[in-house]
Amino acid sequence: MGEFLGLLGGVGLLLVMYSATRRPARAVRRQSGLTVRRNQLLTDAGLAGVSSAQLWLIQGVCALFAGIVILLLTAAVAISAIFAVFGFFVPDMLVRRLHEKRRADLREVWPEAADHLASAVRAGLSIPEALSALSTRGPEPLRAAFAQFGADYRASGRFVDCLDMLKARLADPVGDRICETLRVTREVGGTELGTVLRTLSQFLREDARVRAELDSRKQTTVNGARLAVAAPWLVLLLLGTQSTTLQAYDTPLGLAVLIGGAVVCVLAYRLMVRIGRLPSEQRVLR
Repeated sequence: MGEFLGLLGGVGLLLVMYSATRRPARAVRRQSGLTVRRNQLLTDAGLAGVSSAQLWLIQGVCALFAGIVILLLTAAVAISAIFAVFGFFVPDMLVRRLHEKRRADLREVWPEAADHLASAVRAGLSIPEALSALSTRGPEPLRAAFAQFGADYRASGRFVDCLDMLKARLADPVGDRICETLRVTREVGGTELGTVLRTLSQFLREDARVRAELDSRKQTTVNGARLAVAAPWLVLLLLGTQSTTLQAYDTPLGLAVLIGGAVVCVLAYRLMVRIGRLPSEQRVLR
């Protein structure tokens, strides 16, 4: 009994010492909603290696570069400050353009990928083998993602985890839908996978055809609107080399005119983009 009480006391002292010397757990940093949205935008644009903080840094460098260049050309602080603000938003606009282009490119190749999957399943291949086969037989923009899936599955053999990594790598609504269909089929079984994939392929082709027609009709109008927004600032840049223009815009009234014009142009551009924007499918199965 004495030995048991001594052992119990020793264990108690050890636990007290452990609790006194243990480092407090670090609090998990919660990202703001803006940071989460920007990180998701970068991932969907195919720039998963770039973080929101790095994008902020790039925007700051572009703003500084644009401001210095315009200041050297015009020697007007007000004009250079306005163009520095424009330069700050250029990287974000490029990321959004990359996001739209990647969605459009994937929208064109997903029907072919769905057809390959349906053919592989009909030929008797398992779902992991059918997905891995897309690394050689699938569309070129998707081969790298499916090749990585094959490597992950051969290394771990955990289909669900590899499928989740594939979804994160694709970062596309259609890819999410196909991955979840394959997950349900793998877990509960079923014989209608080929029919579902072929139906999805037909739907995607029809959707791509309609979007292509709408894009071709609105592109001329959108380009004209962009030119109308950019033209006043190009004229201002040309006039900024004259001394009379510099004296006019280096006054408080001139700065107010520049700020008002910039606000009107930004609002008009945003309104134009919102009116001409086609509805895009959201990732609801992340």
